[in-house]
Amino acid sequence: MSLQTDEEKLLIQSHFEDLLNSCTRCNSPEDKELIVKAFNLANEAHKGVRRKSGEPYILHPIAVAKIVTSEIGLGAKAVACALMHDVVEDTDYTIEDIERIFGKKIASIIDGLTKITDVFDANSTIQAENFRKILLTLADDIRVILIKLADRLHNMRTLESLPATKQMKIASETIYLYAPLAHRLGLYAIKTELEDLSLKYRYPQVYEEIRSKIADNEKRRVQLINHFSLPIIQKLEENNIDFEISGRPKSVYSVWKKMQTKNVSFEEIYDLLAVRIVFNPYPHIPEKTQCWHIYSLITDIYKPKPDRLRDWVSTPKANGYEALHCTVMGPDGKWVEVQIRSRRMDENAERGFAAHWRYKEMDATSQENELDKWIRRVREMLENPQENALEFLDEFKLNLFTSEIIVFTPKGETRSLPKGATALDFAYEIHTEVGNRAIGAKVNHRLVPLSYQLNTGDQVEIITAASQKPTWELLNFATTAKAKAAIKNALKGEVKNRIEKGQQLLEEKLLEMGIQPSSRVFKKILPAYEVSSKDELYAKIGSGLINLDNLKKILKKNTQSKWIKYWKLQLGFGAKKVEPESEIQIKYDLKKPIVLGADTDSDNPSYLVANCCNPIPGDEVIGYLSPDDIVIIHKATCAEAVRLMAQHGDKIVAAKWTTQKALSFLARVEVNGMDRIGIISELTKVISDELMVNIRKFHIESHDGIFEGFIDLYVHDVTHLNNLILNIMKVKGMENVRRMDKFDD
Repeated sequence: MSLQTDEEKLLIQSHFEDLLNSCTRCNSPEDKELIVKAFNLANEAHKGVRRKSGEPYILHPIAVAKIVTSEIGLGAKAVACALMHDVVEDTDYTIEDIERIFGKKIASIIDGLTKITDVFDANSTIQAENFRKILLTLADDIRVILIKLADRLHNMRTLESLPATKQMKIASETIYLYAPLAHRLGLYAIKTELEDLSLKYRYPQVYEEIRSKIADNEKRRVQLINHFSLPIIQKLEENNIDFEISGRPKSVYSVWKKMQTKNVSFEEIYDLLAVRIVFNPYPHIPEKTQCWHIYSLITDIYKPKPDRLRDWVSTPKANGYEALHCTVMGPDGKWVEVQIRSRRMDENAERGFAAHWRYKEMDATSQENELDKWIRRVREMLENPQENALEFLDEFKLNLFTSEIIVFTPKGETRSLPKGATALDFAYEIHTEVGNRAIGAKVNHRLVPLSYQLNTGDQVEIITAASQKPTWELLNFATTAKAKAAIKNALKGEVKNRIEKGQQLLEEKLLEMGIQPSSRVFKKILPAYEVSSKDELYAKIGSGLINLDNLKKILKKNTQSKWIKYWKLQLGFGAKKVEPESEIQIKYDLKKPIVLGADTDSDNPSYLVANCCNPIPGDEVIGYLSPDDIVIIHKATCAEAVRLMAQHGDKIVAAKWTTQKALSFLARVEVNGMDRIGIISELTKVISDELMVNIRKFHIESHDGIFEGFIDLYVHDVTHLNNLILNIMKVKGMENVRRMDKFDD
């Protein structure tokens, strides 16, 4: 701890006064008093504490509070909570202290923001449990998540002071969960910044390259947009419309993402321009009508592309987003996207749930919108406290970024579901019991199975039977987290009943024989019935799969050989003494980087290369210590690696390649181009004869004058592979050559 200097005290006071001035929703003296009181407590609690950058810690809560009020638009209570969000976690203050000083509501919000410090589930991780706890507070107060997002945004803005490994972990966690969550809550500005900052720390070189190209293109882009906008401005002014028009630049992350998914260059991406029109509506005309009026005025000037019309004013997105998007052919032969929004819609789009909530407070008659429904669904997902946190996290993630479809009930009511949802998902959307009893469905009056995938506009009727019960097979037909959770809950209930019944039957049988259940008894029973746990034994007895008629015979036998066989089966050991699990030492030092490609006789631990991305020397890589105590090596860019870093940060191992060239690694190259006689011969000549590279597999198909396929080769490292690709590209007729990450060995 080091005391604050006079200069730092002045700096802190200056930042705090700036916060007070920017709090537009903190108008009353009571609001100001609450914020000053929260600041004084936080400033005292964090006194002498510094961030990794060396600055006083209190500047972080002030910055988070400013994001909360300026960029999200929340009021005094949220600002006070943001100022104190780390007090309980990092200082001697308790939740009870906060409740005594500030009341129950503020204490509840800060409790939601405080990280879990209790014992975690064995199959869970700190990140997953922490995130689950934050989501649990959705049932009480949405402000917890909004403040958490502000906290994450400021941490990302100041990430440069942390070591590279920590940067990678936090950036991966951000892109995996926090950016999608900001998107789902309609916080587009925050979502975009989180994505860009995550890219900046995951791939700094790529980020800087795209950012500088966007900056270089800025002047040309402004000229094109001005040329495009001028006729629209004249037309709208002629029709007495009060509006603002602006060019919307693409974010670095969205450019990179499109380059990755479409496998195109920056220049091809940046041809797509976007313009946003925000209008102040006339009070007595519906906003939707005014959006369509502006659309008709624009399409009088420029020809629209019909398949690119997106009507989110008639049916808003699930996060409450409303706008009319169209794509028109501009004057320079470029497609331009135009977004049309009212002032209210724009406020909702930029500030998401906070703005929506404010409008809702002002209008007592407002209906439950799609975002309210989504939050209600999240609450339902969280009703089961026994659910595995990681499992929940994965399913929640799946439901964050999905596109929506709108389907109808037999009575004509609408239901919003993720794209790809099935009739079974619809049944659980209606009610858990309807899903549990479902045997089939009628879609548009035609009988279909529960696995039938629904489309927008379908009218769905669920057929039920009182005797029907959920089965494990049904999980294959469910896509929504709500349906999966309901099926698992029902199945867990069934299993629990079987376990209780099986336990009772076994104990009764042992009692008849005058034997007390003990670990010694189970050591004989488990291998004899070929099960690995007591619960599995009980469940099989309860469901009638194990008959206890031969129990007496089993207990009388000398089962030492079977016991050894059992452990061999379970743990993969030979017939030797098996140490208890607690005594088995993990042989990896998570802080020490694993050297890849080194002599296998060294002290270096063994590793496996992940087949989802197939890294080779030269690739930036990370290691993941699996539950089997084996390190799996992934490319740092691999989607699975990002998921593992976000969920299992404590199991990530640093890894680096050696510079030796003795070993060869398998890589796959995808090729396509114009077909001609002799091209295969030329291709193999370049690879085998000129470059002296061994080919393992060669697969080429030709049709309609075009050939495409792949070649599996043994290379030393990334440089070797890149040189190979450049040489293959020189073959006449070759159109595209690229490395494939995922392939079957």
